Amino acid sequence: MTKVIHNPALSNIEDYSSTSAAFTVEPLRGGYGNTLGNSLRRVLMSSIHGAAVISFKIEGATHEFTTVPGIKEDVVDISLNLKSVKIKMHTDDPIELRLEKHGAGQVTAGDIQSHADVEIINPEQVICTVDDPSAKAVIDLVIDSGRGYLSIEDSSETRLHSDHIALDAVFSPVIRVRYKVESTRVGQETNLEKLIVVIDTDGSITPRDAFEEAAAILVNQYTALAGSTVVESAPALGQEREEESNELNTSIEDLDLTARTANALINNDIRTVQDLVTLTEQDLRELKGFGSKALDEVKDKLAELEL
Repeated sequence: MTKVIHNPALSNIEDYSSTSAAFTVEPLRGGYGNTLGNSLRRVLMSSIHGAAVISFKIEGATHEFTTVPGIKEDVVDISLNLKSVKIKMHTDDPIELRLEKHGAGQVTAGDIQSHADVEIINPEQVICTVDDPSAKAVIDLVIDSGRGYLSIEDSSETRLHSDHIALDAVFSPVIRVRYKVESTRVGQETNLEKLIVVIDTDGSITPRDAFEEAAAILVNQYTALAGSTVVESAPALGQEREEESNELNTSIEDLDLTARTANALINNDIRTVQDLVTLTEQDLRELKGFGSKALDEVKDKLAELEL
């Protein structure tokens, strides 16, 4: 009967593209797959930091339910197109940008003026179409960062300019999250689970960064509720043996032994910790050039490594 709850491990990350990846978490205690999967999905969809256009003004438009001379789309269509612009910001402060395009043709997100703290992820996104060669499109934008959803009411109350048209905004850069739970085993432990989470983003954040941010948010939330209570935990099942194996493969030269002791071991063809722990104390005493001080030093080092 297991007395501790083993921590899981992120055993695999499969990158499908720069915006899509699958994360495998295992092994998990029975029932924990859905517990972690559902909580991660909810946080990923609602709480990852992102950016969006929150208000705009079009030169020549007096209100949102109107048309603009020389522009094919009306203001409502333009507002919907602006909400589809994917943005990455490197600051938490609102930024004002201008889009200006002269002459006939499509106006895209790539026409928005550049800014050191703003990256347009989908510059090909069409915003409007100028159908008069003598006309121009001039749009002033306010871009801000946040989490979750900003309602039109909140956007209206906090807009920087009263003559701007406020937009509701979805800040989340995560487009879709799917997860499934499968059975797995480690040795004789068969009542274990494996969680696979697939994350798709809009390109303003990598799936891995989104996954880690969601996990960090959950850690902060639960830590705040745990108070001073500490529950004993252990590495993921199977990890203990892997860590022990890695330790046994450590080179003698990496043990911080004195040069004389290390050279004596190497000269006797003892090159790793694995080679060392197979020898008895009598075997060590019989090594050429290996004295009692070297023996004491090695015994202290093995004790330090709990070997």
